[in-house]
Amino acid sequence: MSPVFVDTSALYALLVESDANHAPARSAFESLQRREAALVSSSYLLVEFYALLGRRVGLDAVAEFRKDFAPLLDIVWVDAELHDEGLELLLDRHRESLSLVDAVSFLVARRHAVDEVFAYDPDFQREGFTAVS
Repeated sequence: MSPVFVDTSALYALLVESDANHAPARSAFESLQRREAALVSSSYLLVEFYALLGRRVGLDAVAEFRKDFAPLLDIVWVDAELHDEGLELLLDRHRESLSLVDAVSFLVARRHAVDEVFAYDPDFQREGFTAVS
């Protein structure tokens, strides 16, 4: 089974009860656990998520995530080459809704033969990935 890429949008929805996608995220994550799916993400995504979670929920939530959830993720550490490739993809797509973190995420997912993403960001579907439901 190919790994599943995990995006900030899904992590936030999973952990924050007031998020509109909280219930579907919980259901999707339970399905991933039953399947014993390998979960992959990137160091850029963690930076983005820690900033979002810290700003909106607080640093205690960041510490709790780091201790309890982050170990479940196989993190791909972004180097200069991957950063540059992501920037090229971002500029090539020329969509204002797309970020460098998203572009790097697409590259990481493709390099790890990911078919499914745990994400609520429509840019993943635009890139041809199937969202976990």
